[in-house]
Amino acid sequence: MGSHGSHLEREPELNLILEETGFSRANLNRLHHRFRYLDRNNKGFLSRMDLYNIKELEQNPLADLIIDSFFPDGGQCVDFQGFVWVLAHFRPLEGKDSAAQDPQKPEPLNSRNSKLRFAFQLYDMDSDGKISKKEMLQILRLMVGVGVTNEQLEIIAARTVQEADEDGDGAISFVEFTKSLEKMNIEHQMSIRILK
Repeated sequence: MGSHGSHLEREPELNLILEETGFSRANLNRLHHRFRYLDRNNKGFLSRMDLYNIKELEQNPLADLIIDSFFPDGGQCVDFQGFVWVLAHFRPLEGKDSAAQDPQKPEPLNSRNSKLRFAFQLYDMDSDGKISKKEMLQILRLMVGVGVTNEQLEIIAARTVQEADEDGDGAISFVEFTKSLEKMNIEHQMSIRILK
């Protein structure tokens, strides 16, 4: 398997990845093959440009923001473990949320709360812990595209923030974001079927 294979074969690292992400060994093998396919230069890491070759992101209006999530510290590349860690947020839930079952274990990356935190961080572009009207407008522009005027988008953004903003500070906190989405099936919305 070459240098890529040796990374996946290191048992302590493999066990840590399995534990952190909840993926099965079979899933991890498939993701490793996908990683190697995207790593066309065989460097052992992916750049932003490599990630733009993920077919599932082509039609996603938030592709740039999702790709940015692979580089939380502004880095220029992501290794296999970082790649899998981000994708684990999109792993469908099996049965009940396991965080509720065992309080000693860390919350799974694919739990409802982790998925909401991940989505919130995509929307909170300046990382200040709040989604402002300006940030909501930027997200709407990405998601809606053409066909809706800027004036209409500004009204929608203002109304969205106003409806979710319970403390009246003009922005949406994580708690307010979570509450505004409590009826949405975020587990389904933020799942990629290939990650089962």
